[in-house]
Amino acid sequence: MKKQLLLLAFVIIASVSYAQNAMYGVRAGMNVSNLDFEPDATFDNQHRNGFAIGFFGEYSLSSSISLAPEIQFSAEGAKDRNLRVDYIQAPILLKFKLGDRMSLGAGPLIGVKVHEFEDGYGNFGFSGVGAIEFMITDELFIDARYHYGVTNILDDNPAGLEAKNSNIQIGIGVKI
Repeated sequence: MKKQLLLLAFVIIASVSYAQNAMYGVRAGMNVSNLDFEPDATFDNQHRNGFAIGFFGEYSLSSSISLAPEIQFSAEGAKDRNLRVDYIQAPILLKFKLGDRMSLGAGPLIGVKVHEFEDGYGNFGFSGVGAIEFMITDELFIDARYHYGVTNILDDNPAGLEAKNSNIQIGIGVKI
């Protein structure tokens, strides 16, 4: 199923790459992330401050709807060194314009772990993303995003403990 989702993301990106109203750009931001444990963690589980940086394309599907695939690096997890997980992520946002300067977006996100090979974390993570964007100028924007993990990121956990990523990103970017 993971390969099918990755293939679907590739097909969507490739199919809109010929759009006439396309913009590209870069985006960087700050993460405030944590892991939500089920059952609750029996240890001090503090948030991690990290960063994200990436490249994106934005393809107009109509005057008020666009598709925005992205590739980004994101430092996530929790504050404790053993709970940190870094990802190369591919969010695909469906964006809705709310006027000339504001838009809302939502969509899936797949992340590939770029940490140690056998560290107890799964190699892939799936999340849902919600975003709000405000255009400061015609090129410069600020945004806020919330990612919540759909899958358990722990690999082979005999205690039955589950952990899901929870991440807030505040970013700034430039559209070219």
